[in-house]
Amino acid sequence: MHQPSDYIRNCYDSVAREYAERFTDELAYKPLDRELLTRFASEVRERGPVYDLGCGPGQTTAFLHACGADVCGLDLSTEGLREACERHPGVKFQPGDILALPCADASLAGVTAYYAIVHFSPTDLRRAVAEMYRVLQPGAPLLLAFHIGEGSIHVDEFLGRPVALDFMLFTPQNVKGELLAAGFATVEIIERDPYPEEHPTRRAYLFARKPE
Repeated sequence: MHQPSDYIRNCYDSVAREYAERFTDELAYKPLDRELLTRFASEVRERGPVYDLGCGPGQTTAFLHACGADVCGLDLSTEGLREACERHPGVKFQPGDILALPCADASLAGVTAYYAIVHFSPTDLRRAVAEMYRVLQPGAPLLLAFHIGEGSIHVDEFLGRPVALDFMLFTPQNVKGELLAAGFATVEIIERDPYPEEHPTRRAYLFARKPE
């Protein structure tokens, strides 16, 4: 189901404080996430600007910044970015839409998107992947993280507020297929079970690279 960007922005603006309080410290109990983000940072360090898409309150952006990456967090939600700036002074953030990235072609040394595709229909996912491919430099890496499954989960309440959202699930092979179709190469799939603190879905991480 397609959920317009303006609708998603309004939903996350309405829960920005609650979202930040819930997730801003989540990397503390996610050792695999930290390991993969550190690996990503080691590849992009001193190679140019990096974008962390769908950054929310900025926890992954701040982690990459601490690892030495020249990173900027990008998110639809104005209120979410306000939380990010307050919690992570000195880290760069800006508003933007993954479906129309505010970046020139082949301008980025890397892209991360941690659970940023969770509200995308299959058509939106294809468009987002094409945008990521467009903005990456030849040879640059992409790191995607998402919930594994099929179909969607609908909620009428989110973080204690009356917010209606559809959370989309994807199989790793489906997302890999979209990446390859967009032109990416050497797609690596890593999976894990959920941590006790998380929603009970398996997680997937896909490393991909734009060909040289």
